[in-house]
Amino acid sequence: MALRHAVLAALLDEELSGYQLAKVFDLGVANFWHARPQQLYAELTRLERDGLITGRDVPQDARPTKRLFRVTGSGLGELEDFTARAAKPSFIRDDLLIAVQAADHVDTGALAARLTERAAFATTRINLFDAMLRTMRGDRTEDEFLRHGARVGPYLTCLRGLAFERGNRDWCTRAVAVLQERRGTGARR
Repeated sequence: MALRHAVLAALLDEELSGYQLAKVFDLGVANFWHARPQQLYAELTRLERDGLITGRDVPQDARPTKRLFRVTGSGLGELEDFTARAAKPSFIRDDLLIAVQAADHVDTGALAARLTERAAFATTRINLFDAMLRTMRGDRTEDEFLRHGARVGPYLTCLRGLAFERGNRDWCTRAVAVLQERRGTGARR
């Protein structure tokens, strides 16, 4: 997936400034695509140059002029083409997994501490996704929202982020328990 498609998808609901887009990425899009603010600003420039988004200047009192962006018809066509293409399988690329791979030859106390930190991070993300999902669906049940909600795409991506972080938390917790048990039984390190 290219950053351009993630930016186009993030701009579907409303006009956003580069700053607002960075916040949207940080809260919602980051569960499936990470980008630094500098990358986002550069991509906005390319997308506007390519006619996939359009920008307009909004003067502000006592502040610099803000530039808001929205998807054009060509941008929506680009997203149509992107969604019709076969998706490449995703792979886990995580330095913590390398450390766990070496668990039989390293200090498992330090490794367990890293895993515990990752589980805590996952728990924080789980709480964030739960809150976002509740906000999106309002007073509807999840099934009602999924059948009749106005924008189901962001909800489904948050569900995937939630499942991903629950899996991370559960795996980290189990790995810590295994390492501690092995340490207690005198298994190698």
